[in-house]
Amino acid sequence: MLEKIINIWDKYWMLFMQGLGITLLLSAIIVIAGTLLGFLLAMLRLSSWKIAKIRPLNAMAGMYVEIVRGTPMLLQLYFFYFMLPMAFPQMNLSPVMCATVALCLNSAAYVSEVIRSGIQAVDKGQMEAARSLGLNQRQAMVKVILPQAVKNIMPALGNEFVMMIKDTSLASTFFVGELMTVWQTVRGVLYLSIEPLIIVGCIYFIVTFSLSKGIYCMERRMSANER
Repeated sequence: MLEKIINIWDKYWMLFMQGLGITLLLSAIIVIAGTLLGFLLAMLRLSSWKIAKIRPLNAMAGMYVEIVRGTPMLLQLYFFYFMLPMAFPQMNLSPVMCATVALCLNSAAYVSEVIRSGIQAVDKGQMEAARSLGLNQRQAMVKVILPQAVKNIMPALGNEFVMMIKDTSLASTFFVGELMTVWQTVRGVLYLSIEPLIIVGCIYFIVTFSLSKGIYCMERRMSANER
């Protein structure tokens, strides 16, 4: 088996690397877009933030987060894959776009909870102290609360990036070109399943393990700076 794995890698390593590139690009887009949308959702759900006091928006944000977190990601992928082309037929959306939108919206729900919990972990006295110094609520949030909350949020966002790298494998259902799609392609050509699957698994492990170690080092550095 080892010889087969080596031969497959020698022949198709460029294809595997292309799949890895698409996986990483897709993950980065999802995390960036999910973080921006997640921040907005978190602001809608924070009772101390003015916009969150608009009850319909607060309720809609809460319902959205609960629905996304309470349903399987594969179901959401199928939903958006069939719904988006029907809703926007003139845009001729590709499977890549549908999968990206679904994964971004899924990531946003989880990121919003990360951001909300990170902000709420900051002592309430910080907001009161900032307001007593003459800062309004927005200035206090931007200049005082968020810089402190970042220390709580960044490691969790790093973990979300690691999770999203693995979750993009579900997008292979629509053949978007990432690693699991490459596995399906190689399997179809060689009629071998296990050997290319081991290669893909090793690539996933190397990437996620490296990122996890980087996140761990970042957490240690942040902890050291607090002392």
